[in-house]
Amino acid sequence: MRRVRATRSRIAHARRIVVKVGSSSLTSPEGGIDPGRIAVIVEALVSARAEGREVVLVSSGAIAAGMGPLGMRSRPRDLASQQAAASVGQGLLVEEYARQFQRHGLAVGQVLLTVDDTTRQGTYRNALRTFDRLLELGVVPVVNENDTVATQEIRFGDNDRLAALVAHLVRADALFLLSDVDALYTAHPSSPGSERILEVTNLDELAADTSRRGSGVGTGGMTTKIEAARIAVGAGIPVVLAGAGSVAEALAGVTGTVFHPAGKRRSSRLNWLAHASQPAGELELDEGAVRAITKGKASLLPAGITAVRGTFHSGEPVLLVDPHGLAVARGIVNYDSDVLPDLLGRSTKDLARDLGAEFEREVVHRDSLVVRRPRKDASPALDPPADAI
Repeated sequence: MRRVRATRSRIAHARRIVVKVGSSSLTSPEGGIDPGRIAVIVEALVSARAEGREVVLVSSGAIAAGMGPLGMRSRPRDLASQQAAASVGQGLLVEEYARQFQRHGLAVGQVLLTVDDTTRQGTYRNALRTFDRLLELGVVPVVNENDTVATQEIRFGDNDRLAALVAHLVRADALFLLSDVDALYTAHPSSPGSERILEVTNLDELAADTSRRGSGVGTGGMTTKIEAARIAVGAGIPVVLAGAGSVAEALAGVTGTVFHPAGKRRSSRLNWLAHASQPAGELELDEGAVRAITKGKASLLPAGITAVRGTFHSGEPVLLVDPHGLAVARGIVNYDSDVLPDLLGRSTKDLARDLGAEFEREVVHRDSLVVRRPRKDASPALDPPADAI
């Protein structure tokens, strides 16, 4: 109980917050912007700003906002129509936010991101500088995926994961996921016997049915929100899942489902590696190296590698797999892929003696590793070793 009170108090006093709002909470069921719904969100965020809190708004709704003007009755399924709707709707959405925030003397800044923007470490850092400067200037960043050009993001289908990555990127103190559902339930809210879950202290022990999808204008469901929560709480950021209509109460930490932080805040570099990087290749390890990496928190040496797959360069992320092909970690590699095959199975001392002192180094240093933690579900989570946080 003490932990519950502490987390809710931490949420209520969070100075820098990321608020994600789903499409169905911003638009009418037929498509098109609903100014009244947006006003509820804006009023709450303006109040938060008046309390001295810094706000980053991650807003879905570009495709949904474009549906009405284009005469679309339901969310289009083909990619070209989705992108056309996003192209029309994105401007309308930001224009409405700008109009409503301006009434309170606040400016907004549009930030469009794709998965590709968060998979390259250079652009990840550039995004951080942009967010920091916008917040310094008192601007409310309005973030959305760049639906117009991002094929993978549209297929991924929701901004929940993006919001979790942004929360870590900007070093947020809390993440709020707002939708048309007021909390997480043990089953779909309409199912008989479904019960509201107010606190989640361990996502691996969560007993909830998240198989049903969201509304007709949005694409997400509870599964994407839980995965977003996993990313955030694993990095030490508490998460609130609540209804958009109760945004003020959610920001105060008095409503919705609270996901308690389960890990320490890691560096942006390790969080990028764990959740946003795209591995350029793959290294297969023997059983001894797998144990050393996952249990002993050791660096990866050439002696423990049995195969190299893909083409990559020093400084790029790679996937580390066991002899059965199961991923056990990600890491930043210190060698090019064309150099590694001649080093496999050899000790660093032997390599230094035969090839020179520059070869007496790790293939992946333990401080540049994030290890997969086994989970009860089908998609393991990535966590860094304790001494790398």
